[in-house]
Amino acid sequence: MSAITFTKVEKYYGTNRVVNNVSFEISNGKLFSLLGPSGCGKTTCLRMIAGLERNDQGTIQIGEEIVSDPINKKFVAPEYRCAGMVFQSYAVWPHMNIFDNIAYPLKIRKMPKNEIKERVTEILEIVELPGMDKRFPNTLSGGQQQRVALARGLVMKPKVLLLDEPLSNLDAKLREKMRADIRHIQTQVGITCVYVTHDQAEAFAISDQIAVMDKGEIVQTGTPDDIRNRPINAFVADFIR
Repeated sequence: MSAITFTKVEKYYGTNRVVNNVSFEISNGKLFSLLGPSGCGKTTCLRMIAGLERNDQGTIQIGEEIVSDPINKKFVAPEYRCAGMVFQSYAVWPHMNIFDNIAYPLKIRKMPKNEIKERVTEILEIVELPGMDKRFPNTLSGGQQQRVALARGLVMKPKVLLLDEPLSNLDAKLREKMRADIRHIQTQVGITCVYVTHDQAEAFAISDQIAVMDKGEIVQTGTPDDIRNRPINAFVADFIR
């Protein structure tokens, strides 16, 4: 069964169609990248999966549940979609220590304190930040802050994890290490990931499948080897060079 299914999805801002007739399926446990230049619609697609944007046409399905179907007036709110999200800017709260940053989504769901502690301790081990729960974000490196954001996205044990340009604020050397770490964590946890990036090297290094986007449309979908060795047109060939 597919973890995420887009069927003929469209999105407008006013009269401007920013996502045009997009369809794809993502298998369970795979890392699927949306790759393309700025303004191509990839982040809008990610935000529609999360429920932070509403599609105007088509359907979006997570697992067995249709979470958005405007024709039938079906829309599942973000907090009920069982999707974790990691933002480009980390979105780590500076006034909270690491434990409270990661525990926040559990606390607002009124989870028992002992279970919160157990979950946070477990996820800190997975993201390789054990024993750092009492530290504050301003004492961490950029890479460590991104691990905190990743931990917060995973702590609810979501069905899918959505990552929006998560490494773009890191320097080149740290980006390379973090993308390997994200891939390792994703494989270890076994979660389905949707990864948005404009960096072709990043997409090729981390993905099971890639959808190349341009002007709101998916131009080509395939494995990294498929796209690298058999670009479908001049745009894809030029973009991945």
